Amino acid sequence: MFANLVFVALVAVVIAAPQRSYTSPPDYGHVIPILKDERQGPDALGNYRFEFETGNGISRNEQGAPQGKEGAVASQGEWSFTFPDGSPAYVSFVADAFGYQPQSDLLPVGPPLPPHAIAQIEFARQQEASGGSRPADRYSYN
Repeated sequence: MFANLVFVALVAVVIAAPQRSYTSPPDYGHVIPILKDERQGPDALGNYRFEFETGNGISRNEQGAPQGKEGAVASQGEWSFTFPDGSPAYVSFVADAFGYQPQSDLLPVGPPLPPHAIAQIEFARQQEASGGSRPADRYSYN
């Protein structure tokens, strides 16, 4: 009797266990060919260059080299692709001591500065060029 009870309990555990089954990987569509893939570096100094292009119109190229005393790598490049509606997208950039600077018609542009702000900026430039002090130099925040 005890053996039957143990057998029934074991069968119940096996039936309640999660069933694992193999599923095929998801279908991501057709394979997009790589038409161009050229790479150089980085070399011992940090110089590098790469360029690639895919069969669906994506292209990217970039090159970089150390700049300045610290040898931080400055780079420049561009990439392009086509939107689903067929319109082209193009972005170029420079990344150097002044930060990452992308350029593209796709990037949003803020409103123009009002005339009084432009006048204040110009006045500050003239003051600094003539050796005058800047307002921040007159105050101590310590």
